[in-house]
Amino acid sequence: MATYHSGEIAVQERAGLARQADFSLGGIGESIPSVAKDFLAEQPLIVLGGTDPEGRLWATQLTGEPGFLKVPDPRTLVVEALPLPADPLAGVLTGGSGARIGMIAIEPATRRRMRINGRAHRQGDGLRVDLDQVIANCPKYLQKRDHSRIGPGEGGAPAPVATDGTELSPAQQRAVRAADTFFVATASDRGDADASHRGGNPGFVQVLSPTLLRWPDYVGNAMFLTLGNLLLNSSAGLLVPDWETGTTLHLSGAARTVWDAEEIAKVPGAQRLVEFSVEAVREITAASPLRWSSPGYSRFNPAVA
Repeated sequence: MATYHSGEIAVQERAGLARQADFSLGGIGESIPSVAKDFLAEQPLIVLGGTDPEGRLWATQLTGEPGFLKVPDPRTLVVEALPLPADPLAGVLTGGSGARIGMIAIEPATRRRMRINGRAHRQGDGLRVDLDQVIANCPKYLQKRDHSRIGPGEGGAPAPVATDGTELSPAQQRAVRAADTFFVATASDRGDADASHRGGNPGFVQVLSPTLLRWPDYVGNAMFLTLGNLLLNSSAGLLVPDWETGTTLHLSGAARTVWDAEEIAKVPGAQRLVEFSVEAVREITAASPLRWSSPGYSRFNPAVA
């Protein structure tokens, strides 16, 4: 039977949404229903969150031809892909066993998504994930996009190149300001990982400095899985994809929820704010073979001041 942990309950109560959260609890299960099995089989992308050997949380992505996500039984997901060698979670996912990961599969073309959490084990050239949670998500704030795939060497695509830093470069700051989508990985105080989507109109993520970001927490399903984790464990990882080039921007650091009413009132649509302190940066050019169309913005996106 699904339950919330103490951090999630504390945030739900502070937000005054405990009753709605009780209703939303019905969206958390332990197995993949048949309709979701079909959904996963159609996807070319899944986002993962996990912890590296140094204890940093990161978010990343795996891609493949539709069908690379398989459900051999309702409590197991097989991912027929492994991360690039330069990926911040490569060591954990390719060399370890039982790493706790959070995942989110999204289909931008139809604005569908679902979250899947469990323990990953290397299986040949892919992963087997033993599932703990399967979570239905609403389509709010997800921008509509269609995708295509480039083959090796097509379109002048170079080999992936990784660069590291401890703060955002001017170009990376511009990319974050222009983003309409990113993914955030968090974990509970027990290390159970989760990956979630955040979306809005370009500019919804504020770059306050090269090492400090802020974004609004909009109206959602009242589960507060991300903010509940952050209450117990401030570590977090962000993935900011460049939908046009396949470049991925990975950030690791610490996050906190801002409840100050005056600050929240300055941001249209915000119910709360989240501030993220950047501690480590890895950018990987040409990380993905997927290329996505220009977005159709969600009608739920609040205006950006």
